[in-house]
Amino acid sequence: MSVKLKVFTFNVRYPTEQDGINCFDNRKEKILAVINEYAPDLIGFQEANDKSVGYLRSALTDYTVIGCGRNAEYRGEGTYIAFRTEVFQMIECKTFWLSPTPDVPASRYDADQSPCPRVTTSALLKHKDAERPFRFINTHLDHKGARARVLEAKQIMEYVSTLNVPCILTGDFNATPDAEEISIFAQKLTDATCNIAGTFHAYKDIPLEEMIKIDYVFTDLPTDPNESFAIPDAHKDGIYISDHRPVCAFIEL
Repeated sequence: MSVKLKVFTFNVRYPTEQDGINCFDNRKEKILAVINEYAPDLIGFQEANDKSVGYLRSALTDYTVIGCGRNAEYRGEGTYIAFRTEVFQMIECKTFWLSPTPDVPASRYDADQSPCPRVTTSALLKHKDAERPFRFINTHLDHKGARARVLEAKQIMEYVSTLNVPCILTGDFNATPDAEEISIFAQKLTDATCNIAGTFHAYKDIPLEEMIKIDYVFTDLPTDPNESFAIPDAHKDGIYISDHRPVCAFIEL
């Protein structure tokens, strides 16, 4: 039986008072409203931290939210995954650090990486109406170092190569479509978001053509990129959903 999944990648921006009117407390109801309106089956959250993931876990009553923080004590920002509780069975999940020592919390690449550790969350899920399970993987590549992002991309694809099931990969890759790190994913996976223009606006009311695209959904399952879209983020009184537009793709099991 064929099942079409609606998949979100969603950088919710970490809570900081430096965002002023766009601090998380002013945006959280808009984040929830978007999820309720579009009702994705799967969501890959980036920049969710202890505060915001606590809100998401309590507010998203139809979802299971998994993941942990990237710091040594498993707190701080993480790459959290949400899936519809009544639709999916979770068989196994894991978080690994993008580093030469992926099982060591807070580890990172030396290269040109920022001080921020980077993590990937992976869940083996089975849809109730599908025959086979699949991997849902969510990540957030480094915002500073191009070389670090290449190493991180290679590590993720090495992990993907070990899987014996299909996969869906979401994330804020902090790289534009012409970057080397994006080509590493595209060698084996399909970019379901290849027709989407800009996704990052930094809380600025700028034309679509001036936004950069750094948010992606990749997969080795059937997908039609023409169906993918970025959620409009027309601000009200200067308050946006996030500094990234959420991105939606449709993927077939």
